[in-house]
Amino acid sequence: MYQNKVTLIGFLGSNPEARTNSADFSVTNLSLATKSSYKKDGKYISHTEWHRCVVFGKLSEFAKTLAKGAHIQVEGELRSREYQSKKNDTMKRVWEIRVASILKLDRAEKAAPEDQEHDESSPEETAA
Repeated sequence: MYQNKVTLIGFLGSNPEARTNSADFSVTNLSLATKSSYKKDGKYISHTEWHRCVVFGKLSEFAKTLAKGAHIQVEGELRSREYQSKKNDTMKRVWEIRVASILKLDRAEKAAPEDQEHDESSPEETAA
């Protein structure tokens, strides 16, 4: 049995780039940053890794509503593809995550005070 599954949790480094082709098929690209750190010579070294995530179809419609800085979890499969570089006429290979699911991890916005319902009724009086 073979499995190609990637789960990443990170923050969007830029707003999603969405496009639609002539058949109304949408594709959204996400730039996801993950961080790790390690200790070297008594000091912590931080490293940020950037991941190119590609989202297709209906999930792409949701992905394009996200904004830079959003905290998300993506699941999908790791894929590579090659293309001809226009700069020096060589073949280039890029690695990307073909996203199957997105989970938004941002906390819900706090409701404004006027939106919150307050129960201003007086406590019941009890007879002694």
